Amino acid sequence: MSFRSLKLIDPLLRALDDLGYDEPTPVQKQAIPAVLAGRDLMAAAQTGTGKTAGFALPLLNRLTLEGAVGPLGVRCLVLAPTRELAEQVFNSFRKYGAHVPLRFGVAYGGVPIEPQIGKLKKGLDVLVATPGRLLDLQRQGALTFAQLQTLVLDEADRMLDLGFAADLDAVFAALPPERQTLLFSATFPDTIRALAGRLLRDPLSVQASPANAAARTVRQLVITTDKKSKPELFLHLLRERGWSQVLVFAKTRKGVDQLVGLLQQQGVRADAIHGDKPQPARLRALARFKAHDVDVLVATDVAARGLDIAGLPLVVNHDLPTVAEDYVHRIGRTGRAGATGEAISLVGADEVDLLKAIETLIKQVLPREEVPGFEADHRVPSTGTPPKSAQPAGRKPVAKPSANPAAKPGAKPAANPAAKPAVKPAAGPRTPTRSPRPAGGFAPATPAQPVSPRTKPATRIPQGAVVVAAGRGAKAVAKAAAKSAAKTGGRSGGKPASATAKKRT
Repeated sequence: MSFRSLKLIDPLLRALDDLGYDEPTPVQKQAIPAVLAGRDLMAAAQTGTGKTAGFALPLLNRLTLEGAVGPLGVRCLVLAPTRELAEQVFNSFRKYGAHVPLRFGVAYGGVPIEPQIGKLKKGLDVLVATPGRLLDLQRQGALTFAQLQTLVLDEADRMLDLGFAADLDAVFAALPPERQTLLFSATFPDTIRALAGRLLRDPLSVQASPANAAARTVRQLVITTDKKSKPELFLHLLRERGWSQVLVFAKTRKGVDQLVGLLQQQGVRADAIHGDKPQPARLRALARFKAHDVDVLVATDVAARGLDIAGLPLVVNHDLPTVAEDYVHRIGRTGRAGATGEAISLVGADEVDLLKAIETLIKQVLPREEVPGFEADHRVPSTGTPPKSAQPAGRKPVAKPSANPAAKPGAKPAANPAAKPAVKPAAGPRTPTRSPRPAGGFAPATPAQPVSPRTKPATRIPQGAVVVAAGRGAKAVAKAAAKSAAKTGGRSGGKPASATAKKRT
């Protein structure tokens, strides 16, 4: 199938030829005809599979054929969760619409609002905006929604994750009810499906790939280490493996700045993107990274969606994300448009629950490696199906004492005081009953260990036996001996029980 067969107009086909687009992706094949027909749409696809073109191309086609916009008006509104994604979608509309007479604009916070107001005075055919800045513009009277034809929610799940629910409700209340609504996202949790039920009318559902799946073109790997060793391990890998362009994700803004500081001290060209940085600084860092003026770009999840970096070979998760779905978006920055890529996660024992959640989401257990010199002192427990034996390789399982030795005739009992009465010394060093903890990891779960001298044995003491336990006082020994002797006529070995106890003590 070609783009021409989707009945797009010639100016759009010419722009696609300029960009080197040969044929539509699976999501585009399904979405473009539906959007051209005016259908509401709920489409899910892996990140990097062409979702933006899936709605941008048919909308540009319709807007070109259906008149012009008036002052302060907006005909198509695209909402995005982050500034980076808004900028990316805006640039996509400009590239695809290079040969059509339409007006495009973008609005987000962190930059002066006056230029955005000025752009809206003549009206815009397409406005890409974040919810907060859009409401600011509306409250200042800089735009109206009377001419709105289509609303697009791009990465709606992320908007809810970032706390935009109230802003979204305010936007929806201001929009005309008669409109086309499109929801495009890589993931569709229950909250988004509920939102779609409120906003969409008889929508067509498009599932171009398994939900929450990572691209098959991305090789994924976990390297286990300790939390404190991660920065040095990353620096070691950077040098050892000759990485030249790496996008690194850290959990916090402070963590981003600390890692960038370490890298710069070691002579590595590194820069940062996070929410505390002004938007011009974030755009400048991204531009330097794309131009290979920076080798390592460290970011928080603000960059997990919306960064379109052609040919990015590697993504490193210095810290795992707290939301499993964000892992899919992070590694989706590489392996885009059919290219291959690699995603490496540095994982400590404190992140095992996060790792398990990610592996449950993507339905696979990620392969693991250790780097010599950076092995974890605290082993990361297995997240896959545990083996039948929990013992580590090279260690023999400890036999579990039998609760009933008579159940198997001829079986050697694990512990039976009557089999060979032995008197343990009352003093002296105790021999450890547990195997030593394996170096570099948590001690695995083991079968029950032999009972300690202070634990009552589970087996019954035969008649006439006198048991002396190390650490017990003479009075307790005498009492035990008296009980035993009472069962055999009050004597033990032909002597009074009390006499026997006194000799033994």
